Amino acid sequence: MALADLPRSWLTFSAPVMAAQAAGRPLVALESTIIAHGMPYPDNVRTAREVEAVIRSLGAEPATIAVMRGRIRIGLSDAELEFLGRSGQAQKVSRRDLPAVLANGRLGATTVAGTMICAALAGIEVFVTGGIGGVHRGAQESFDISADLQELARTSVAVVCAGAKSILDIGLTLEYLETHGVPVLSCEQDNFAAFYTRDSGFPADYRLDVPAEQARFIRTKWDLGLAGGVLLSAPVPESAEMSVGEIDALQRQALAEATAQGITGKAITPFVLARIKELSGDRSLATNIALVKHNAAVGARLALALAHTRRGSRA
Repeated sequence: MALADLPRSWLTFSAPVMAAQAAGRPLVALESTIIAHGMPYPDNVRTAREVEAVIRSLGAEPATIAVMRGRIRIGLSDAELEFLGRSGQAQKVSRRDLPAVLANGRLGATTVAGTMICAALAGIEVFVTGGIGGVHRGAQESFDISADLQELARTSVAVVCAGAKSILDIGLTLEYLETHGVPVLSCEQDNFAAFYTRDSGFPADYRLDVPAEQARFIRTKWDLGLAGGVLLSAPVPESAEMSVGEIDALQRQALAEATAQGITGKAITPFVLARIKELSGDRSLATNIALVKHNAAVGARLALALAHTRRGSRA
């Protein structure tokens, strides 16, 4: 085996993914952390199936990525989705965790960064997620910056998201991406999205609404040898959006509770996000489901357009 083939030797492709590859249909990567950690059962598994169905309905093939039994799985069966959603034992897998989880044969749910790495190994150009991580508030002291941002700077995968949660410092997140040369595109509006709400108040670098335009931008970047990802922000549908006032109020309450309980440092953000989910009940869950399904449609159309540009370059 050639040295260049060694990383791919860790991959196991599902039958539908292999069939799509043989037929020349584009693939869309999906993370598994949203299933294992992002939503309660059975909403997580039902949403995963619905997201996959959205992608298939538009002519692409979903490839949900996870680590199982010492292998990186590119595409999961229905039974494997069910197992992942029920287990409660999956470790979050980012760049630093991937070797350990593979070596130990543990169950792993890939984060944004972890999924980007695995998608790139599998030759998948588009990855759909809910929201990215970013620079956390108070990072000047805690140095709490998501590994997602560094992965976007180094790994050549287009990431479709609904922006970042307002619990993060969105302004600094965008500054960090700019410093590392990551283009931030938006569709449907000029500004970067803020997950539960459509508008973060911060402009994206470029607005490109048409999938063919998005694909030409991304393909041009990579054809120039400019390695690294491209971030495409798509806002949550208006019908599912939560109000800025509601999110701010929930956030203030959660932060006050964290202070009262003596929660500090890196423990603050997970606590606040969990409390927002609890305090908002089904409202935030419904918003989360709506935005990831919308992102899936945006990502599938982008994958089809990117595949067209690749075929065109070979003509």
